[in-house]
Amino acid sequence: LVILAGQPNVGKSVLFKRLTGRYATVSNYPGTTVEVTRGTAALAGRRLTVVDAPGINSLQPLTPDEGVTRSLLLRRDAEAVVQVADAKNLSRALFLTLQFAELGIPIVLDLNMMDEAHRRGVSVDADRLASLLGVDVITTVATSGHGIDALAEGLSTARVPTLRATYSSDIESAAAAIETLLPPDLPGKRWHALALLAGDPALERDLALSPARVEAVERVRENAQAGQRRSLSQTITQQRWASIAEVAAEVYASARRPRTSFAERAGWWAVHPLWGWPILAGVLFVVYKLVGELGAGTLVDFFEGTVFGQWVNPAVTGLLTWLGTPALLLDFLAGEYGLLTVGLTYGIGIVLPIVSIFFLVFGVLEDSGYLPRLAVMLNRTFARIGLNGKAVLPMVLGLGCVTMATMTTRVLGTRKERVMATLLLALSVPCSAQLGVVLAMAGGLSAAAVLTWGGVVLGVMLLVGWLAGRLVPGDASDFVMELPPLRPPRLDNLLVKTLARVEWYLKEVIPLFLIATAALFVLARTGILDGIESAMSPLVVGWLGLPPEASGVLLLGFLRRDYGATGLFDMSRNGLLSPDQVLVSLVVVTLFVPCVATVIMMAKEHGARTAAAIVAFVFPFAFLVGGLVRLIAGGL
Repeated sequence: LVILAGQPNVGKSVLFKRLTGRYATVSNYPGTTVEVTRGTAALAGRRLTVVDAPGINSLQPLTPDEGVTRSLLLRRDAEAVVQVADAKNLSRALFLTLQFAELGIPIVLDLNMMDEAHRRGVSVDADRLASLLGVDVITTVATSGHGIDALAEGLSTARVPTLRATYSSDIESAAAAIETLLPPDLPGKRWHALALLAGDPALERDLALSPARVEAVERVRENAQAGQRRSLSQTITQQRWASIAEVAAEVYASARRPRTSFAERAGWWAVHPLWGWPILAGVLFVVYKLVGELGAGTLVDFFEGTVFGQWVNPAVTGLLTWLGTPALLLDFLAGEYGLLTVGLTYGIGIVLPIVSIFFLVFGVLEDSGYLPRLAVMLNRTFARIGLNGKAVLPMVLGLGCVTMATMTTRVLGTRKERVMATLLLALSVPCSAQLGVVLAMAGGLSAAAVLTWGGVVLGVMLLVGWLAGRLVPGDASDFVMELPPLRPPRLDNLLVKTLARVEWYLKEVIPLFLIATAALFVLARTGILDGIESAMSPLVVGWLGLPPEASGVLLLGFLRRDYGATGLFDMSRNGLLSPDQVLVSLVVVTLFVPCVATVIMMAKEHGARTAAAIVAFVFPFAFLVGGLVRLIAGGL
């Protein structure tokens, strides 16, 4: 087993793909990997399992995804750890190397992104660094494959680093005292002792120390803390950094460059308090033009209207009729709720063109490095509701898939932030398929109506977030966000990523579209749909002012929220919804309960009670807001 470990956004996933040939999400922002990704590779003359672990800044984790990586490392199943480092930020990497040394983990240090380091005038004496650390140091450019073969060969000589920190006498004596309280066969006792001295309750539980030993550790910690102005954790961290600085000074040099590159200036403009906002507006405008007009307009008109409307559906209906298909089966396959003529038209003719363009545009935003800058721009706004700018990352990822974005809330520092982000994801963030359809519906409205929809959704998110920030117990974490350099996206990565996401859509979403269509057929044939429409009439017709046919669409929207959006879009295209009804539909379907998969993920991440509470709030709240919008729109 080989583990790829290192700080976020240092190229671990690109390296994983180079070693194993297996695609892992590759993006130019931290927090991409939130679960371990496994693959096999021929390394050091053997077939080995390679694990791409979530980014970690320290072996004392602040977030659940960092906890996943620490647990993986503490199991000590790996023959070697490849510590992937950003060559431009050597000191940050050495802070983690020092902890690997104290834990006794054999590593190979990979100084990645050497091309960017050279462009910035940064040089690292890899040979001297290897001598100081006592491990092999390999320089790589994972995006181009430079140095990958040397890294694979170096795994056979992975060693425990000889790097040591110089701690003050009181820290040393306290750590030595705690070491005597640890199990005698525990590997890496020095790191464990220092972690317990710094205060690590999770580690105490993992070690299963007896109450007496926990009490003894606490006494040592209290005695060491006495007379200290800083916390022991801060003192240990400070002394580690001092030791690292001595090593970095010997091997790291940065030449002063006479001019700043355009990419660096653009990166600064993107977070500027003044210029950052027009840039954001420009980005959103381009996204709308590409997804809302090109994808949802031009491409959908061609695929739904021409490919399916004029070619596929008539051919399928004609073929089934020519074959003498029984009436019931013909209706099931090509009728009003036909599996082929409706299910595939929805999934492939309408949604697929939209999400394909969205996936491509989203990939550009990921790989360019703009998303972390968006987090910086929105940090103050999110701080007003009890979150910080880092919560922007799950929100933006939710525009791809809310289910997966729910899992990425692990990058947030506290349970309060994770629960709040999950609530806002469930309430106000449409997934890629739904967003594309929503933008298509919005394309037929006036500018005032579109602004009303956007204002309602944004206002609801801020209001609910503000209330949740005061009702959900706990504290927010500090906002710390590394800004990667702005860089042009690599075309090959964009294509691979887009195709991988389209493949996911075809495998995961299309079958659910077919299931939802089949369910509608059964409900219609048995008369249950009429009953549902009658039962929901006071709510859908009376309160929301929508046609009775919208009841079935909204009902099945729980299976796939984008299916509900597509059904409403189809109704609007066929003239069954007035502009005011389209506006109400947009609000309801945007705020609607997330799909079943998201509910399951919420239960997995936060517990069944939390997931049930979120669903119980979101469902009626969406209809409440939709009805209020209808009343206001009707009075204008």
